[in-house]
Amino acid sequence: MSAVPGADTNADLSQQPIVWRPDAAALERSRALTFAHAHGLDSWDALVARAGDDPAWFWNAVSDELGLVWSTPYSTVLDTSQGIQWPQWFVGGRMNWTVSAVDRWLDSRADAPALSWEGDDGTVSTLTMRELHEQVGRAANAMLALGIGKGDRVGIFLPMLVETAVAVLACGRIGAIFVPIFSGYGADAVATRLQDAEASLLITADGFKRRGNPIPMKATADAALERSPSVKHVLVVQRVGTEVAWTDGRDHWWHTALAQADADCPPADTAANDPYMLIYTSGTTGRPKGAVHIHAGFPVKAAQDIALAFDLQVGETLCWLTDLGWMMGPWAIMGTLIAGGHLLLFEGTPDFPQPDRLWELVERHEVNVFGISPTAMRALMAQGEEWPQRHPMPSLRALGSTGEPWNPAPWRWTFEHVGKGRCPIVNYSGGTEISGGIIVASTIQPQKPCAFSGPVPGMRADVVDAEGNPVRGSVGELVIRGPWVGMTNGFWNDRERYLESYWSRVPDLWFHGDWAMIDDDGFWYILGRSDDTLKIAGKRVGPAEVESAAVQHPAVQEAAAIGIPHEVKGEGIVVFAVLRPGADADDDLPAAIAATIVEHLGRPLKPEQVHIVSDLPRTRSAKIMRRVIRAAYLGTDAGDLSSLENPGAVTAIQHTR
Repeated sequence: MSAVPGADTNADLSQQPIVWRPDAAALERSRALTFAHAHGLDSWDALVARAGDDPAWFWNAVSDELGLVWSTPYSTVLDTSQGIQWPQWFVGGRMNWTVSAVDRWLDSRADAPALSWEGDDGTVSTLTMRELHEQVGRAANAMLALGIGKGDRVGIFLPMLVETAVAVLACGRIGAIFVPIFSGYGADAVATRLQDAEASLLITADGFKRRGNPIPMKATADAALERSPSVKHVLVVQRVGTEVAWTDGRDHWWHTALAQADADCPPADTAANDPYMLIYTSGTTGRPKGAVHIHAGFPVKAAQDIALAFDLQVGETLCWLTDLGWMMGPWAIMGTLIAGGHLLLFEGTPDFPQPDRLWELVERHEVNVFGISPTAMRALMAQGEEWPQRHPMPSLRALGSTGEPWNPAPWRWTFEHVGKGRCPIVNYSGGTEISGGIIVASTIQPQKPCAFSGPVPGMRADVVDAEGNPVRGSVGELVIRGPWVGMTNGFWNDRERYLESYWSRVPDLWFHGDWAMIDDDGFWYILGRSDDTLKIAGKRVGPAEVESAAVQHPAVQEAAAIGIPHEVKGEGIVVFAVLRPGADADDDLPAAIAATIVEHLGRPLKPEQVHIVSDLPRTRSAKIMRRVIRAAYLGTDAGDLSSLENPGAVTAIQHTR
């Protein structure tokens, strides 16, 4: 039996304790249970089962539950005549997602806060739903005046600002297809996405603030545009007020363009299956993959997950520490608004100016659901428990988490010191191509550290062996057995790559690329990417198991494990460890860390080497890039590196060879 992320030994799997259960108030207020009861179902499990068995029923019911606005009603919920790889949803229906996100709330929530923002420097601004509707109309008309229309691609290269959400909504309003681009990308990564999408317009900013310092963006955009001839116009948001280079006729100030535009912009007449977003994910072989999403896809899935899995009530506040270039950015914008919530955007960094910045943010804005990655939480954990203890955060009901597996110590620290032992940690795993979650730790199910309750309603998830047979109590591949609303409509201009990536292993099974396991109590675990999996002397082990054992050593804050060729074992383990602040990196420490791993996992899994490094290569969304670590260590091609936040970490790993 294989260990879960954070388990001290393999035998600990069945011993992981349940540490939280929903109380009567959580069950009483639950949107998911209210929804289930309305359809004659008595539990979360019953809802998940029926949604998986009858997706047409479920997504039709979700449309009603969310109050989606259809300009033309659909005739058929699901058409799989082209195969389950290419489903058509809400056939015959016409809807523009922005109407369900904004217009439909004008009668009931016109003067309620819809969108708030706090900058790195503490500046705060808020738009009511009425004001948001007006700003979206002005931005949409400004784009129309530049010749942008239905089907045109618009790159959005912005930090998390009010204008960012307005731009996303404005693109949908006119039927354009927006391309989210991470605000920290260099010119090459920006250009690659603009070129592939053949974007006509880029929306960017003069810069943004990070740790009190202005970070330029316009210069990066200009360099990217030198290699992006399809872009004819640039809208520039004035955030930091620095001087920027200007190309007359091409460049336009956002605030000037909106001031000159009318506030009324009727929504474009778009069909349910019309594309509205093209979002890129990093590939392992150089070129990023452009996932295509539709009006009645990603926004609906995001809102459904936020309403049913996170239990965000109408008028409640959600904040997620993210960027637009990571799927959680678009997910938070459209999902929160469609679900009737109030979205808080945050521009700053978690520990500036002090390590309690996030807890002040939650308290000041009365956030109800707050999302953060395990990596960010581990960094805050190293600062000490006194920082979250200063802030009771009475509004906080749930903590969201996605991006990577947890280790038990940070999970428990977060649960006890941030969530005060009262807030569930909504562990949430899915992807850009999914439009949200595959599995989740819901707010109305018991919780074990690092675990998931099971599938999100609407997802027919399973854990299988290489032939597609279900497995329980041992490691397998996470798969999905049927289509869902939000499933990508393939990759942009690359139909075959999409089929090869997800559907080529076993007929009609989506292989997501994660190792997973379901324990004897029915809890699910993600054990890392399946292409990262280690096979040591015939034993298959997820890298998260080795990493969780490594961080049991008191000096280790974070670790990454990779496999390297081994003459006898086939593959050997190499571990890279980041130390806790103040830890002494003496010559004996690598051996001590290796001994800790042996203590917890057994001598067959003893690492060949342990290297102490100052940082690990990670994406902008905080995912550790094990394939990059392995390539750097072995001197092979690492593929696409455009999503790396810290390329210097790669050089440091190369020097350990």
